[in-house]
Amino acid sequence: MCVGRASRTHAWNETPPVSYPPISHPALRAALALVLLLAVGDCARPARAESKAESKAKMQSLDEQVQDIKSDVLGIATQLDRLEERLLYPSNTEVAVFVSVAEGETFRLDSVQIQIDGEAVARHIYSFKELEALQKGGVQRLYTGNIQTGDHRLDVHVAGKSGASDVNASQTFGFRKEAGPKLVGITLAGGGSSIELGGW
Repeated sequence: MCVGRASRTHAWNETPPVSYPPISHPALRAALALVLLLAVGDCARPARAESKAESKAKMQSLDEQVQDIKSDVLGIATQLDRLEERLLYPSNTEVAVFVSVAEGETFRLDSVQIQIDGEAVARHIYSFKELEALQKGGVQRLYTGNIQTGDHRLDVHVAGKSGASDVNASQTFGFRKEAGPKLVGITLAGGGSSIELGGW
């Protein structure tokens, strides 16, 4: 009898088995789906980064192509300008007149006007920046045109200011046009009152 009681007592003290909810439980299913979504998102990030890098590389390549096209267009435009100049001003009739200021001159040049064989061909009014460029050694092409070979007359008129005084100077020069382009240089000196002519 005692043994039987002991057996029953031991059986009563046994811990009953734990029952877990099945995997099909709605809460677990939702949690598992969330974990999978987060994992897929982490895996997709490098792909997105790689896609952005590829897009940036393509944009850089496109910018380089645009710059190359711009350079080509500018080169073609320069060649067309040179061709137009050759057609408009053949070397056997071309004459070009340039203006410069002697080194150290500080007078304010307002305008230069030139005539060839009594005909007014060019007049230019100078801005501050243009005058500054001339005073720093720059040279301006004032006129390009066509004349026949032979002897010609060039009249130059200069207006400006030297200190508080107005400057109005005129000078007449003779030059000869030979076969080939003729380049004539006008140099202003003496506070604008001296005009010198030279060949280039």
